Amino acid sequence: MAAPQADSGWPGWWLRRSAVSWALWPLSRVYGAAVALRATLYRAGLLPVQRLAVPVVVVGNLTVGGTGKTPLIAALATGLRRAGWTPGIVSRGYGRASGAAETLPVGPDSDPRQCGDEPVLLARMAGCPVVVGRRRAEAGRALLAAHPEIDVVLADDGLQHFALARDVELVVVDERLWGNGWLLPAGPLREPPGRRCDAMLGAESALARLPAAGRRFVLERRLGELHHPAGGERLSAEAFARQLAGRPLAAAAGIGNPGQFFAMLRGAGLAPRTVALPDHRPLDPAALDALPADAPIIVTAKDAIKSAALPPALRERLWVAELRLGLPDDLLPWLTRRLEAARGRTTA
Repeated sequence: MAAPQADSGWPGWWLRRSAVSWALWPLSRVYGAAVALRATLYRAGLLPVQRLAVPVVVVGNLTVGGTGKTPLIAALATGLRRAGWTPGIVSRGYGRASGAAETLPVGPDSDPRQCGDEPVLLARMAGCPVVVGRRRAEAGRALLAAHPEIDVVLADDGLQHFALARDVELVVVDERLWGNGWLLPAGPLREPPGRRCDAMLGAESALARLPAAGRRFVLERRLGELHHPAGGERLSAEAFARQLAGRPLAAAAGIGNPGQFFAMLRGAGLAPRTVALPDHRPLDPAALDALPADAPIIVTAKDAIKSAALPPALRERLWVAELRLGLPDDLLPWLTRRLEAARGRTTA
């Protein structure tokens, strides 16, 4: 049985400066020096940077773990398509089997063990071509070779992958923000929090804690319908709460920030017993069995993709909570203007 995670998805010493984080602080200084040297080598042209034939938008974060990039990328792909663009997506595909092909196209029914759980979810949510690969530039070239109609590439979690040239960098933040403010391994930061990007996106309460400089876009996340894959039933959160009144309820999440999902359920009037599980791993039957017997188990859409290996009795108990992400009205016009300018540079 995998050890349950903290609801935050981070160890406690990443959230506050404790004895453990202080003990690791010297290593974070070494890590920071290595990060700075690597960035300098790319900027100086001493390490190769590859540019695709179309504009590239990178959606990433400065910290370890998920901050809600997947639903944002899906929403951007949908919005760009409505605006007349033809997007495609590249991703590293975390959690892939070691023997999986280096570059692999992903469809809605692909095996997450071969391509990762988030790319499968993106293929389902975004409705556009997806290719995974450890080297994003190779994945991008494979994507464009297979789909020459694509005129913009969205790169999932490639902020630190400087080998792929990008035209727009979007950083997503959540309520954890920078944790204790230190770099790995003493803290959760992959790069210093002062690192420049084109825009920061997240909940208003998180963005309000950032310095005033820089472009920001407020994202509104709310709970959508819950559906029962085994039976096909779909209910609003309110109807689900009424139907389950008086019965025990459970929720499990193996995502970057399980606490954010659990808070969303509580905000919708649901009060499940919760268990946070490791990200990018199949759902653990033993952990789910430890939840109240026969209680419906609410999971994320990402976790539902990882549920195929569960025993039938556990799959029967799963309800999938959908996430609704609202984009601010000025985000897509701003982004399309940046892409138009980048397209002129790319084709020049």
